[in-house]
Amino acid sequence: MKNFKANGLPLLIGSLPMESHEKATKLVLEYTPDIPLWVQLPQYKEEGMVPQFLPGLPGFTGASGKNLLDTSKPEFDEEFLAFFEEYLSVTESGGDLRASRFALSGTRGKGFFEFLKQVDEKDSPFIALKGQVTGPITFGTAVKDETDKDIFYNGQLKDAAIKKLALNARWQALEFSKRGAVPIIFIDEPALAGFGTSVYITITKEDVVQSIEEIILEIHAEKGLAGVHVCANTEWDMLLGSKVDIISFDAYSFFDKFILYPEMIKAYLGQGKILAWGIVPTSKAEVIAAQTSQGLVQMLHAQMDELASKTGIDKETIISQSFITPSCGTGSLDLDSAKTVLRLTKEVSKAFRQN
Repeated sequence: MKNFKANGLPLLIGSLPMESHEKATKLVLEYTPDIPLWVQLPQYKEEGMVPQFLPGLPGFTGASGKNLLDTSKPEFDEEFLAFFEEYLSVTESGGDLRASRFALSGTRGKGFFEFLKQVDEKDSPFIALKGQVTGPITFGTAVKDETDKDIFYNGQLKDAAIKKLALNARWQALEFSKRGAVPIIFIDEPALAGFGTSVYITITKEDVVQSIEEIILEIHAEKGLAGVHVCANTEWDMLLGSKVDIISFDAYSFFDKFILYPEMIKAYLGQGKILAWGIVPTSKAEVIAAQTSQGLVQMLHAQMDELASKTGIDKETIISQSFITPSCGTGSLDLDSAKTVLRLTKEVSKAFRQN
């Protein structure tokens, strides 16, 4: 996959403020016909970043309505053993991943299966298909055990959660590759914006990289590209030095922080890897309304010129290894603002590909 070129194509981040999976998917295919994604609709609680990936984990009941794994359940040990037996069956014994607990199903998988349905109805081929899983840091610090402790600090539950996310990512990649498209799976890590603060003081860079790379290895196993999306600032050296293929960052608000690592960015791009420039803001409706595609194109050109100057990489190469994206998902916006974000993303991408 090192030969894959992004070439300034538009790419979206996973959520939209809509109620219809069918209409949301059609909107995605309209604005990003080359590399569409399946959509999470946060209006449905079961499609939230955390609840969507909870079923199948040992200790989960769903009855409380909380993001909870209860290790005090009498049947927990049995559930834990069954989880790892199924994991080993899939990873080592040729078990059917598509029929396993690691696939989305039911109400939590509506967006994914509607996406496959519409993809299958299209005659024209896709360059790639994009999916997403919640990152292990975000997931592991949002889900609690029965003592209200983050499961990231419970070795058993942390291990199970990472393996669940990893095989779900692999399952998505498998479904996309069966359709003749390059799979792109993003690992969404908003919690990394808080890395290094007192909230995550006991989580090390090694914890972050090891957890994310376990998921990346499963995506690579299906010849997919693995991206990590952080919707604010973080310590970018962690990701720039990892096995991740695509780094998705908020270029609109945090380019000045990202560019603090020019030598690492140079080495990263030198490996043929990709930057996803979140140049279209998604923070507030009034900020979005104030944007023009021309203004965002000028901003992005200035940023790429600065990157070229500081790394010695020519701008044409940078563009060939760049996606144009929103800075984050649009699920928390009003629909008109979300559509504006999609339109601006498409227009900015088009302007770059015409230059």
